[in-house]
Amino acid sequence: MSEIEELERRITAALDRIGRSAEAMGTEVSGADPAEVAELKAELEAEKLASAQLEERNKKMREKYEEARETLEADLERQREATATLDVEMQRMRAANEQLRASNAALREANEQGVGDAHLINKAMLAELEGLRAARAVDKAEVAAIAETIGAVLTGPLPKLEEDV
Repeated sequence: MSEIEELERRITAALDRIGRSAEAMGTEVSGADPAEVAELKAELEAEKLASAQLEERNKKMREKYEEARETLEADLERQREATATLDVEMQRMRAANEQLRASNAALREANEQGVGDAHLINKAMLAELEGLRAARAVDKAEVAAIAETIGAVLTGPLPKLEEDV
């Protein structure tokens, strides 16, 4: 981008110098060759046209860049949301697994003492059920994150900034 802007600036400066020279030639030299003046004016118009074309090309490139940037930012935000959801579900699963380990330890302790406590068995079953639910939620969050990534890939490549400008 900066190269185009530099070229644009240089062309504009050159056009200004040519314009001033052409005007000076027309006012200073009354006997100037009209064909040469006409040729210089034609060259000046050609350079102005080239400058306008470069400006339009630069504008189109900026638009494509902005579109690509906005698309990438939206994809990044969706990825962040999916990752955050996955993280929350992973924390939930870790907590459920910790609860399951504690319940199982208490159940083993009760069995070692020969006291079969129905409450501890129920608590262990509930902890195991919560662990399974948390694992399922993690799986769903992972699938959603993967689907989001695949969706971004399947929407096609980003427009190349150098093409068709």
